[in-house]
Amino acid sequence: MIDLGGKTALITGGSRGLGRATANAMAGAGARVCIVDLPQALETAGLPEDWQTVPLDLTAPEAEQELAAAIEALGKLDILVANAGIVPPWRRIAALDFEEWDAAFALNVRGVALCLKAAAPHLARTKGSAVLMSSINGYTAHPDQTLYTATKHAVLGIARAAALDLGRDGVRVNALAPGPILTDALRGRIETRAAAGGMPVDEAIGALSAQTALGRLATEADVASAACFLASPLAAGITGVLLPVEAGLA
Repeated sequence: MIDLGGKTALITGGSRGLGRATANAMAGAGARVCIVDLPQALETAGLPEDWQTVPLDLTAPEAEQELAAAIEALGKLDILVANAGIVPPWRRIAALDFEEWDAAFALNVRGVALCLKAAAPHLARTKGSAVLMSSINGYTAHPDQTLYTATKHAVLGIARAAALDLGRDGVRVNALAPGPILTDALRGRIETRAAAGGMPVDEAIGALSAQTALGRLATEADVASAACFLASPLAAGITGVLLPVEAGLA
């Protein structure tokens, strides 16, 4: 059983989806949890009362200073989960929208780097661990997903470089690569495609499931468990790794 008792974990984008599942799992393993998310997301999230929260847009001009102050106020930091990100619309190369490009890189890439910068001195003091949220698109690619793929490849580069950099301070840095996870966001995209004349929702989910070795989609709980493992002493000898969580996607 993974034990995170006495650890303090900061999770960005933790009010819902994979971030919320990871926060739940880490809290269940004994960690003190602090969630960084947009103010409006925190207002409607219904988070446990004993979780700390930091209302913050990581793309805002003042984000670096505010995040640094928030981490300082925690007193200590053992675990960073840099999960906050967006999934931009699918577009072919000729239809790329560079306002979308800049917005996606601002959160998915710059936001991850910003979190590592702010957390690094604190993680060095506790010999802590960082878990960055990449994607299977961090090591492979799909048509119409150039922007998303570029951001997630960048996260993998950050993880590998930061592992070498922060390893000198005893800090481990790893990344997760979820495959298709049946989050509300994925279901919403499937429903949108179905409404536009694509495959019906249940058939689309079944088709995705059939592509995996386990015959099912990986779940939010699967990703959360992997994050807990990478953040725990059980992974003490693991750094600079991208761990796929995709139920054996073919």
